[in-house]
Amino acid sequence: MRAPLPCFIDGQPVTTHRTFDDVNPATGLVTRQVCEAGRDEVDAAVAAARKASKGSWRERSARDRAAVLDRVADGIDARKDEFLRAEIEDTGKPMALASVVDIPRGAANFRAFAAQLRTLSDESFTTVTDDGQEALNLVVREPLGVVGVICPWNLPLLLMTWKVAPALAAGNAVVVKPSEETPQTATLLGEVMRDAGVEDGVYNVVHGFGPGSAGEHLVTHKDVDAITFTGESRTGSAIMAAAAPSLKRLSFELGGKNAALVFDDCDLDAAVAGCTRSTFMNTGQVCLCTERIFVARSIYPAFVDRLATLARARVLGDPFAATTTMGPLISRTHADKVLGYYRLAKDSGLDVVCGGTVAEAPDGHGGGFWVEPTIWTNVPTGHALLREEVFGPCAVVVPFDDEDEAIARANDTEYGLCASIWTNDLTRAHRVARAVDAGLVWVNTWYLRDLRTPFGGMKKSGIGREGGRWSFDFYGEPKNICLRLR
Repeated sequence: MRAPLPCFIDGQPVTTHRTFDDVNPATGLVTRQVCEAGRDEVDAAVAAARKASKGSWRERSARDRAAVLDRVADGIDARKDEFLRAEIEDTGKPMALASVVDIPRGAANFRAFAAQLRTLSDESFTTVTDDGQEALNLVVREPLGVVGVICPWNLPLLLMTWKVAPALAAGNAVVVKPSEETPQTATLLGEVMRDAGVEDGVYNVVHGFGPGSAGEHLVTHKDVDAITFTGESRTGSAIMAAAAPSLKRLSFELGGKNAALVFDDCDLDAAVAGCTRSTFMNTGQVCLCTERIFVARSIYPAFVDRLATLARARVLGDPFAATTTMGPLISRTHADKVLGYYRLAKDSGLDVVCGGTVAEAPDGHGGGFWVEPTIWTNVPTGHALLREEVFGPCAVVVPFDDEDEAIARANDTEYGLCASIWTNDLTRAHRVARAVDAGLVWVNTWYLRDLRTPFGGMKKSGIGREGGRWSFDFYGEPKNICLRLR
């Protein structure tokens, strides 16, 4: 077995005596040990970040920081095969997905925020008072200092760099706590950072768990100025409570119970294909995935039939095989959770159109966490499968009779992350998009992203927005400088 995966602190790999298993979800086998950071390592990482946040990285010009971020992106590209293998080993996702989404987007995040940094401008206001005084007010952004970045396991590199890139662009230093399920690419990125010329201490990684481990130590640390977190809403509430005494700035992207609204004037083939992708991509383990599909009654039977056909066509196989289109769930614990909902559906007498149980494992992957892509119908209003986030390859399909009913059903949730609308009526598309309670609404597409736009959710789906200038609003502290002219 390979050497234990180290933490990365102050520009150097750091090993510890405490380790935990990194398990490949496709096989259920341990791929390597991971060094767990305790309070001492978190203290060292925060101290290194604090020192770096007051040093030359903060003082660099925007142009210089942007150039370094571009070199980081180049470094990811140069080592894409290493990142790809690490990501697939940790997540079990197919190469066909990771090679076109996860790793390229990791590099793209750095390039996008480097480009944004080059065009970001300060504001100014000229003030003239009644008694003839004149002043120039400059509004500038100062770095926050040390940002704690707590990352999820579903898109490890993509979502981690989505936070790290703007934090560094704004002149901060970071301490990253990746998920214990998917630790490898965070440490690998440390090597890329160092080679790209990022100063020691600007990027640090501490591995471990949440309560009583690295996550809790980071959230409660007095020298951490902000926490950005992506994950479950329940965990977000716990982080908010733990961070409250120090009044840290918080940015949360949390859970979702996302809806698709399919109207009878849509392109049915496009809607079915889009909902197939939005339901089963990454085995349903994306915060933006669709778990509730509301379909106009006149096209409901045809839609369900076509969706089931495409669901059954998903190919579960070796993640490194080019033909594989669906991988396993992330862990035994998560598989047990998802299968618990599958059992609930059976016990509730719901119609199982396809799937609904443990999947037959591919050859050589018998210990992995495989479940079937699943579609349910005949689900009563208020059922758990319409209210609780499953985070697996499954969806409920429900008919509706009119637009108002579709909107009401879509909004009947504690969450509000995203939605998709399928219609060829432009006026309806705009009307329904405005009426749906979600931070991001797609029309006749899904997962089409422009990194300059705001990203985040309503209700229990999060706090704040990231992306484009909205990221700089979070990672920077606005300061007003008033210069009297006369």
